[in-house]
Amino acid sequence: MRHVAIIYKRMRPEAARLALQLKEWFEKRNIEVFLKENIDNSGVSCVYQKIDIPDTVETVVVIGGDGTFLSVARFIERKSIPIIGINLGGLGFLTEISADSCFAELEKILMGDFDIEERMILRVSVRREGKEIFSHRVLNDAVINKGALARIIDLHATIDGHFLTHYHGDGLIICTPTGSTAYNISAGGPIIFPTAQAIIMTPICPFTLTNRPIVLPANVTITIDIGEASADVNLTCDGQIGCLIQEPDQVIVKAAATPLRIIKAPGVDHFEILRSKLKWGQA
Repeated sequence: MRHVAIIYKRMRPEAARLALQLKEWFEKRNIEVFLKENIDNSGVSCVYQKIDIPDTVETVVVIGGDGTFLSVARFIERKSIPIIGINLGGLGFLTEISADSCFAELEKILMGDFDIEERMILRVSVRREGKEIFSHRVLNDAVINKGALARIIDLHATIDGHFLTHYHGDGLIICTPTGSTAYNISAGGPIIFPTAQAIIMTPICPFTLTNRPIVLPANVTITIDIGEASADVNLTCDGQIGCLIQEPDQVIVKAAATPLRIIKAPGVDHFEILRSKLKWGQA
């Protein structure tokens, strides 16, 4: 490894301090470091910024929580670049290495003692009057829901051109297996093992109670048409960025061409993280 990027959580002094310590640690091992504070892309806007990671970077280290990890994952489109997550608190679903143990874990990684997981990414786009006005990579989920004062919304879903159903309710979640433990689980959707290849569609408070979550194969194209009666409808990607949509907009969701590659430290267990984060088995 000759060149790494370190992206750290913005407005967090402890993240900046750890980033500088890691920069010095890598440079002592003759590894060049690209250091950058994360940028703020929050808000409902079809325009968003990216961090320009140099082409020579071989690995990206993210310091923060799962939210920081999600935002940085959007910048990484080259299949060859793996990403490492360091959590400032305890274990996260995505940032699996703790700040306390990161130097020891990184030493193991530099010695080749690690695994790489490939996580499915979604490509979410919006078409308006025949033009694409928004396109985004999504690691967790794309959520279509109403504004604070909006009424129930109408969504028409087709799968590979075949009509699936008409959703009439508060909205719809379309997520990856990685995102199945995020908003999806709160809305009653299933937990899917994170390396599985599948797309989950979960309605939010559907008016028709028989509208249930559905798990689809990864190679389908999902098209959501916004109903005529719907107004003040938001599309939100990974809970961080999105845009306002309206009839007759179409939201198109399919698997991205390249997955996200995550470096996993040895000994990290997905089921242990599930038990810890969801407090399974605790009285």
